[in-house]
Amino acid sequence: MERPELPLPQLHAFAVLAEELHFGRAATRLGIAQPPLSQQIRRLEEKVGHALFSREPGHVALTPAGRELLPAARRALSDLAEGLAAARAVGSGRAGCLRIGFAASLALTVLPGLLHTFRQRFPEVRLNIHEMTTAPQIAALHDKTIDIGLLREPPTDEPGLGFETVLSEPFVAVLPSAHPLAATRTVETAQLADSPFVLLPREVGPGLYDRITGLCTAAGFTPRVAQHAVEWQTVCALVETGLGVSLAPASIRRIRLRGVAFRGLRPATARTRVAVAWRSNDPNPLVSRLLATVSQVPQRGLL
Repeated sequence: MERPELPLPQLHAFAVLAEELHFGRAATRLGIAQPPLSQQIRRLEEKVGHALFSREPGHVALTPAGRELLPAARRALSDLAEGLAAARAVGSGRAGCLRIGFAASLALTVLPGLLHTFRQRFPEVRLNIHEMTTAPQIAALHDKTIDIGLLREPPTDEPGLGFETVLSEPFVAVLPSAHPLAATRTVETAQLADSPFVLLPREVGPGLYDRITGLCTAAGFTPRVAQHAVEWQTVCALVETGLGVSLAPASIRRIRLRGVAFRGLRPATARTRVAVAWRSNDPNPLVSRLLATVSQVPQRGLL
């Protein structure tokens, strides 16, 4: 049996009349004349198939059918009001869900201040945070499984995506504490020519890998890679065991390992770029909200 559809304006009129139990006062609250109110109630009663109000001179009361319908009518009206408020909040960029991908090392620099500031400004927004390296972030942006990426050394030309530099961070040499160069304050890149290297695989971050190997090439040698590791924490742990040395963003110094020394790298112009990435022409207003927040968050003196 087909269930009759109950129009929300008629339910609204019914709920107001059920509260006032007076056609004149209910019509005034609704901002309409009394005859149109009576017509809406009659149409609703026709759909229900039973009278919802008993009408006697000077007295209006709910019938048993009306008393049964009233809680459901109130729930429907409440759900609609909540849905409209939520839709307006999402449409205006005050609420909704924002999915953010980030490179693990950025948890040591950009990410904490950015999320703290954004949550203070937009407490109703749900944030889904996904740790991933640069190449998977690019793929996730194209697949629309994340809305914003925070990554290192973005590609120079990626159709459909926009990039904006967040900070430029110096490189450091990552050395076993027993390495002879650990006794110095700074290291020339060329001084690492004879040491094996521990690096991130190129496929997870082509731009950063090429930047590091490019620094070595500029210093006159090709790095001899002894071991790959996907995370900087693992790179540092492998350096600690003596498997090799590495070049890393300066923020990696916050990874505290007793057997690892971090030393400044010369030339001082050797830096890595951190960028925010997004889909061009993304209609989600939360994307522009976060982009505006990024530019206002201090980056702990790493610039």
